[in-house]
Amino acid sequence: QVQLVESGGGLVQAGGSLRVSCAASRRILGNYVMGWFRQAPGKEREFVAAIRWSSGTTYYADSVKGRFTMSRDNTKSTVYLQMNNLKPEDTAVYYCAVDFAPSGTVERSYNYDYWGQGTQVTVSS
Repeated sequence: QVQLVESGGGLVQAGGSLRVSCAASRRILGNYVMGWFRQAPGKEREFVAAIRWSSGTTYYADSVKGRFTMSRDNTKSTVYLQMNNLKPEDTAVYYCAVDFAPSGTVERSYNYDYWGQGTQVTVSS
């Protein structure tokens, strides 16, 4: 079992930047996948980005490609999501999650085993 704690959300103007973090309560080892998802009011949770822990391979939703960058710090078992050129449509609660037995596509939320509590990101126009 692992606990995930997100931080770093907040309010930013359109075109601005923000970095959110997700720290795991224990060391992350192996070929796990950690992902970022987001959920806006009245909408379904959607995939944002993911990273394969062992290789560092990253995946992005088309809507954030070129603007968001996901990275990891092995020593801290922490992942980051650097968000640049933010748009009002990026407003959502951002969740991180971990898949301990990745076998399917990283974009599917039901593949993930543990989730954080979420952090609010609000982009004003």
